[in-house]
Amino acid sequence: MRHLILALFLASPALAQQIETDLELVLLADASGSIDADELLFQRQSYATAITDPAVVMAIQNTLYGSIAVTYVEWASNQATVVDWTIIADMDSATAFADALIGPPRQASGSNAIGAALLYGMDQIEGNDITGLRRVIDFSGDTMANTLGPAITTSRDRVVAAGITINALPILRNNDFRSNSGLVNLYKQNIIGGPNAFVMPAMDGPAFTDAIRRKLILEIAGTVPNTAIATALLQQIP
Repeated sequence: MRHLILALFLASPALAQQIETDLELVLLADASGSIDADELLFQRQSYATAITDPAVVMAIQNTLYGSIAVTYVEWASNQATVVDWTIIADMDSATAFADALIGPPRQASGSNAIGAALLYGMDQIEGNDITGLRRVIDFSGDTMANTLGPAITTSRDRVVAAGITINALPILRNNDFRSNSGLVNLYKQNIIGGPNAFVMPAMDGPAFTDAIRRKLILEIAGTVPNTAIATALLQQIP
């Protein structure tokens, strides 16, 4: 039945307006000047690897509707949608999203506009034709700089007031959590908000992909890292 619903959604624009799913998820990834071309590609590959991980696909299929809606956006001075809203319900649809993520050229660049990025993420959720039981922005970045646009906390408060949760993945440079703990605390204080909001730090390099995978599982399940449910879910990851 899930496969039939997905096929109908893809085949008919009229039916697309009627789609219901468990989660509307905006993956809001840093593409500012601190992220070079290799790092940008690595981030995309990491999200592609994570979204097609069997544990992530299993978490999706274990939701009430057996599906989630995902879009991938990169932010800097401007914001750009790299992969538009996609219904993911199985490995095939997850793989299609991952394949679409790798190809497009860089579309966002420049300095930092975190407040504007959060509002752009909200607009993507409120402007789609999808009804999700939960709505989440998954923000990642390596800075708190906000040189353009509205203030971060003002934007966060608007997003949360719209019923959208913001989670954050601070990217920690040099694989040193202690020296980067200030960024983690700033993300907790200024960026996250809404029901079950949480911060999950990610070291750069290979650990980044694993952090994304863990974060996706928690967001799909609608839980937070320090709960018994979250611990049980994460223990299932090989």
